[in-house]
Amino acid sequence: MRTFSNISFWLLLMVVSAVALLPILADSPTMRENLFLILMLVTLASSLNIIMGYTGYVSFGHIVFFGLGGYFAFYLMQFHSMHVLLAALIGGVGASVFAFLLGIPVLRLRGAYFALATIGVNEAMRAFMNNFDLFGGALGMFFNFSVYDVYGGAKSAAQLAYYAMVVVALATIAASFLIKKSKFGLGLLAIREDQDAAQVLGIDPARTKLFAFTISAFFPALAGALFFFKNGIIEPGIAFDLQRSVEGLVMVMLGGYGTVTGPIVGALVFDRLRSALITAPPITIGALTVDLSNFHLVVAGILLLVVVLFVTAGVIGWLRQRFPRVRRYLE
Repeated sequence: MRTFSNISFWLLLMVVSAVALLPILADSPTMRENLFLILMLVTLASSLNIIMGYTGYVSFGHIVFFGLGGYFAFYLMQFHSMHVLLAALIGGVGASVFAFLLGIPVLRLRGAYFALATIGVNEAMRAFMNNFDLFGGALGMFFNFSVYDVYGGAKSAAQLAYYAMVVVALATIAASFLIKKSKFGLGLLAIREDQDAAQVLGIDPARTKLFAFTISAFFPALAGALFFFKNGIIEPGIAFDLQRSVEGLVMVMLGGYGTVTGPIVGALVFDRLRSALITAPPITIGALTVDLSNFHLVVAGILLLVVVLFVTAGVIGWLRQRFPRVRRYLE
């Protein structure tokens, strides 16, 4: 396949792998925790880009797959003593099946109707989990520390979760690249430009979008399983946090929707910006004290507005347009 001879494909994977090795070489738990979150955001943004960037369908409820994967895996580990890697895979498959069944009716909608429907699905799932006693209801579920004994203790379990998240992030990036360069990906891009024209050309929009939606659900479910395994607790408010979905949209648009590198850059920039605001001390202006930790969503909204109005292609899209020579290295 021509994709495997593409220099940008291997360059991107090597850069992400090299960065992921830094906390291991430095033996820094703090760096490992920071990179775990960044890799999780990369996974969420890149998977969202498969449906949003390639088909133009803006989903505000993509985080529902993150939560479902987390709940499925957590239940299997908690009550059936299943290994985290196997539980995560089952959670990913379960989320993909849910996406397939959900996509059959929902993907018939377009534009704002689809976006509103995805918000409704996410909120409905959160309400359902709040009242579903099998998964702990509103209180959620939590691990006894003895669960980590089989992994060599909590420290070793956290390291395993990090290694697994590295693999998930790399797999998400690779899948995004392979899809974009495939005939299937060309069909998705044709749907994004003009769905009716794509249908005239022989593309089945319903089936093509459904497959993309199903694939895009698998990776955030894996990330959710690893995230909640490491935290040792899961509850509906965190698992189906609409705010995280909005952040995913910002990351995709900021980096460049429809590109492979864009969501990665967007995730990194947004995480650094959010961390800087959350840890910044309060600013006193006269008699007014402003706590910047509450302003990261405000800044995210402003960033999204600026991108939509002035840099619609995002950072990577702008670089590709401004400097044609970098297209070989930035897909």
